[in-house]
Amino acid sequence: MLLSAPYTLFVVVVFLIPFGFGVWMSFHDFFFTAPSVQVEHPFVGLANFQEVLTDPAVGQAFLNLLIFLVINVPLTVVLGLLLSSGLDAVVHWKGFFRVSYYIPYVTASVATIAVWIFLFNGGGVVNTLLGGLAPDPSWLANQGLIMPLIAVYVTWKNLGFYILLYLAALQNVPKELHEAAQLDGAGRWQRFRSVTLPAVRPVTSLVILLSIIITGQIFTEPYLLSGGGPNGASMTPALLMYQKGIQQGQPDIAAAIGMILVLAVMILSLVSRRLTEGKNR
Repeated sequence: MLLSAPYTLFVVVVFLIPFGFGVWMSFHDFFFTAPSVQVEHPFVGLANFQEVLTDPAVGQAFLNLLIFLVINVPLTVVLGLLLSSGLDAVVHWKGFFRVSYYIPYVTASVATIAVWIFLFNGGGVVNTLLGGLAPDPSWLANQGLIMPLIAVYVTWKNLGFYILLYLAALQNVPKELHEAAQLDGAGRWQRFRSVTLPAVRPVTSLVILLSIIITGQIFTEPYLLSGGGPNGASMTPALLMYQKGIQQGQPDIAAAIGMILVLAVMILSLVSRRLTEGKNR
């Protein structure tokens, strides 16, 4: 208990106290004032949540988040497993490939997003290569493409971390299992389906869970790539909370959005865990 006390204190101060204050704000008429000004913040019950749930911008933000989730999670699982399987089979330069996969994950988002803006803006490299096949309007100004583009970017940036998770699981699979399956006549695909997939299922559960949590936190990417536009097509709840709470001075409304977001992420996380654990039985 003594050794864990510093981290416990950190969690309480940095996470639990602000979260509790956010819950309190969501049920009160709260606004920022100078520290010397004493202002009462009356209890308003569910009024903030009612305003949030009737706001079309909030519904659009959660719909965008769902689009992101549907693209990001399958891509992360499939590409992470395939690339880690390929990396596990590499004999030479394995360390080089590990570092190469991991570099985007540890690189600052501001730097990588600047590169993606250079690639996908109206006169960018991608449109130049596509020529007549380039979308009109361009990627960053296209309401139908901006959120899938952000999902692909986040998948690419975080993929190195998930590849290392899968690689660690693959290296713990006894080679005797593959050899026994091969002696029984199993082909490469059969060995992958019957030996590899069951062995990495706990890691897959973790990858899905982490992807859902990261989805709820998406802020930097839409803020820097498109500012939430065009016409709210890349707005996310976290970015909307920033706009409502900081830019528009409505922290009580932002706190209500945050509580709904926390509840949605918790429900999705529990459902994904229940489904993956059900497969493990």
